[in-house]
Amino acid sequence: MAQIDDLPPLRDVIARHGLMAMKSLGQNFLLDLNLTARIARAGGRIDGATVIEVGPGPGGLTRALLAEGAGRVIAIERDRRCLAALAEVQAHYPGRLEVIEADALEIDMPSLVGGPDGTGRARIIANLPYNVATPLLVGWLRAEPWPAWWESATLMFQREVAERIVARPGDDAYGRLGVLTGWRTEAKIAFDVARQAFVPPPKVTSSVVHLVPREKPLAVDKDALEKVVAAAFNQRRKMLRSSLKSVAADPEALLAAAGIEPTRRAEEIDVAGFVALANALAG
Repeated sequence: MAQIDDLPPLRDVIARHGLMAMKSLGQNFLLDLNLTARIARAGGRIDGATVIEVGPGPGGLTRALLAEGAGRVIAIERDRRCLAALAEVQAHYPGRLEVIEADALEIDMPSLVGGPDGTGRARIIANLPYNVATPLLVGWLRAEPWPAWWESATLMFQREVAERIVARPGDDAYGRLGVLTGWRTEAKIAFDVARQAFVPPPKVTSSVVHLVPREKPLAVDKDALEKVVAAAFNQRRKMLRSSLKSVAADPEALLAAAGIEPTRRAEEIDVAGFVALANALAG
């Protein structure tokens, strides 16, 4: 395995600092620096860019981001055990790595990006801890104002979650996450990562997903959108005239206003259709 820098191999770093991955934190360490470099490059060139990384662990992807030319990496890590290892990376790349000990679900990320007015933009590149990956993504998709503070996101998920993110009408994996992602971004699976690449190996294959925010997503109240989508997919095999009873007194009138046949099912409706339903619901 070729080294991307002259820092010690990650296995040595983990052993020296006693960094056993913790299941409670959703940790699976990626040790192949060639693979972390591939992830860093998956979203395009990052020369001089500001990058947000969540869950850097011992710093494998962090090192790849810096070696690939990121101007500034803001690494958010809640596991205090990893801070000493990350400090070594900080010393090797002076002035380019900021490590924040925090829970990524609670921190105000836009305020970290830069500029006194908070208008800076960043890329998000992360091997996300599995136990917080979906809530983090949903939070980023719900960002206001839009276009978002993030220019793109290149993120690692369990393969089944990745399939839900990029799913389209008719796909078995199509559901609430696919609608929300499809509404505000263009998303694709860049490549898969085998279980054996991690320590410890997870039970499933992982996938790297690349998302780019749409400049002008269809106009809709996102709360109304999430409401109709949740109702529709909570009973995904039922016709919409039945599944939407929880949000509309007269589902057939709502469907007529949106131009959708009442016998259609949630899995058949595209993003534009759900937007039309949400707009009709919001009145």
